[in-house]
Amino acid sequence: MDEKKIPARLRAADGDRERVATVIQAAGAEGRLGLDEVEDRLTAVYAARYTDELAELTADLPAPEPKRPRLPLTADALRHPALRVHLAAVVALSVLLVIRWAISGAPFFWPAMPMCWLVVSLFVHARIRGFRSRGRGAVPY
Repeated sequence: MDEKKIPARLRAADGDRERVATVIQAAGAEGRLGLDEVEDRLTAVYAARYTDELAELTADLPAPEPKRPRLPLTADALRHPALRVHLAAVVALSVLLVIRWAISGAPFFWPAMPMCWLVVSLFVHARIRGFRSRGRGAVPY
C-alpha cells in the first residue's frame, strides 16, 4: 500500500501570519521591541512560508493573554439593589401592558415593542453594573 507522506513543515496561512503580526505589534506597543525590530519582524512575518518560521519570530516574546469576556457580569453586580428594583419595574410595567392589551381587544400584540425596550434597558443596566463592580471589587448592599 502507498502511504501518504506527511510534510515535515506546514505552510502558513494568512490567518497564521495575521496572528503573529498582532503579537509582534502588541510587543512593540508594550515597549518589548524597538521600532526597527518590529518593522524587521513584520517584514519576515509576511515573507514567511512555513509555520515554524513564524514561531521563531515570537519565541522570545511572552504568550498573549487570553481575552476577557465581553460581558463582565458578576454575581455581586446581579444582586445589586438598583438592578433588583429595575427588574421589578420591568416586570410590573410588562404586566400592566399585557393587561391593557387584553382589555383593549387589539388584534395584534402591541406590547411586544415596549417590553422589548424595557428588557434592553435592563440588560444595559446590568452591563454597566458589571463594569462598575469589576473596577471597585465587591458591590456594597
